[in-house]
Amino acid sequence: MSPFFEGTTPLVVAHRGFADGVPENTLDAFEKAVALGVDIVETDVHGSLDGEAIIAHDPDLSRVASLPQRVAELRLDQIRKINLGGASMPTLSEALHAFPHHRFSIDIKDVGAIEPTVKAIKAARAQGRVMLASFSPSRLLAVRRELGGSVVAGTAQQIGPAWLSHLLSFRSGVRRALEGIDALFIPPKAYGVSLLTPRFIEMVNAAGVTIGVWTINDEAQMATLWSQGVRAVITDRSDLALAVRARLASPTP
Repeated sequence: MSPFFEGTTPLVVAHRGFADGVPENTLDAFEKAVALGVDIVETDVHGSLDGEAIIAHDPDLSRVASLPQRVAELRLDQIRKINLGGASMPTLSEALHAFPHHRFSIDIKDVGAIEPTVKAIKAARAQGRVMLASFSPSRLLAVRRELGGSVVAGTAQQIGPAWLSHLLSFRSGVRRALEGIDALFIPPKAYGVSLLTPRFIEMVNAAGVTIGVWTINDEAQMATLWSQGVRAVITDRSDLALAVRARLASPTP
């Protein structure tokens, strides 16, 4: 297992920070998450028109700022003027420097984010404290080539073959499907099928890959998943997740 996942178990991953009274994916949201004591901050990056890695989940600004423009259509100086309800949209570089001792999971959302993401991580010397993720295997591969030593999360390219191998109780097939990745973060269900069978969780763990689930906000579900061997949960409610973890760690009177 990678040192990136060492520490208190189970791991709490703050989805876009902790947006309690502050906008998601902002330095304020990250500060709140870090202050709570989360293990990893999850975030997303898009590339700006002038080649900066901008922290944003959506490709456009309609949901977060009621604006029609896409992040890729704007320069950094234009992006800095956008009001997200009392906060601004930060760059990846700003986030990594603002929290120099904290771990980040970075979802690379578009091709334009590849080069600036690599640049920001190298400039912050953060290769050892970031996990690289993307729904696109090609984007992930492109970043990985430039960032030796960084933790890499799997994509559907690994999930499908691993899942099918587990159905056949084919342990070596699961290991082969997950070869070269450090973590597998998946939703509880896909196309109506539950992915988190106890056997699949056990096989992924046995392959030396950290298994995590997104996005879980229910306390009972968190406790159940962790009791089944899930090592990390991505959540909007880091406060609840940390409380559940504390209760699980407390000895029964």
